[in-house]
Amino acid sequence: MKNQTHALQPIWKKVGSIFSTEQNDSPAADIAARLSEVLVIGEFYYYLIDIHTQALTMQHPKLCTIHGLQQVPDHLQQVIDLIHPDDMEFVLRAEEACYSEVAIENHSIAQIKSSYCFRMLVADGSYHLFHHQAITIVVDKWNRIVKSLNIHTDIQHISGTNSYLAYLLGINGLKYFRQFDLSHLRNEHADTLRITKREHTVLRLLTEGSCSKKIALQLGISLETVRVHRKNLLKKTGMPNTAALIRRCSELGVLRSDKS
Repeated sequence: MKNQTHALQPIWKKVGSIFSTEQNDSPAADIAARLSEVLVIGEFYYYLIDIHTQALTMQHPKLCTIHGLQQVPDHLQQVIDLIHPDDMEFVLRAEEACYSEVAIENHSIAQIKSSYCFRMLVADGSYHLFHHQAITIVVDKWNRIVKSLNIHTDIQHISGTNSYLAYLLGINGLKYFRQFDLSHLRNEHADTLRITKREHTVLRLLTEGSCSKKIALQLGISLETVRVHRKNLLKKTGMPNTAALIRRCSELGVLRSDKS
C-alpha cells in the first residue's frame, strides 16, 4: 500500500526513536494472547497498524458494525476521522505524552501498552466514549515499533465522561505504570449545553418518568412542541435516545442546575 499521511504522524515524528521507518513483514504474535492482556468489558474491535505504511490489517468485523461503516477501513486516518473533533487535541497530546515517555525508558516497547479514552462516531450517528489501547506486536532490531495492535472498546454504558488521563502500563510480566493528567485540555465549551429554560423543564419532567403526552398537558403546549424539544435535546447532546440523554445530562450536571 502506498504511504499516506495521517493526523498522528507529526506527533509520532517527534518521538521517532520509537516508531520504525522500515518495511518489515515479520509475522505478528498471537492476537488472542495479547487481547487477554487488555480485556475491558464492552463491545470491542481491533486492528493491526503497519507503522511504515499506516495500513490496517486483521480488522475485526465489529469495526464496521459498531461505527456503521460500509467498507472496511484500510488506513489509520480513516479510523482517526471517526474521533470527535473536540477530542482530537487530547488524542494528539496523549500520544505525545505516552510515546515520549516510552522513548526514554529502558524497557522493551513490546512490554508496555498505552491507554486513554476518547469519543467516536457510532452507527446511530451519536458519539460514544471508547477506551483505546495500543500494544506493540513487532519491533525492529533497534526496538522500534513496526506493527501495533490497537483495541477500541465502547464504554458508553459505563461512562460518557472522559477523564482526560493517559496511561502506560506494563504487560508480559513487566511491573510498570505511568499516568499523565491532561485535564487542562478539557474543552469546557464542548461540555456546556446551550439548553433553553423550556428544554430544561421538559428534560426535568422526562427524568421524572413523564411521557411526551403527559408533559404536553402539564405545560399546556402541543404534543408536537414537546417532540421538537426532545429532538433538540437529543441533537445538542449527541445522544440516540431518552435514556442516554438523561444519563449524559446527569454526568454534565445539567440536571442539578436551577433553570426551571
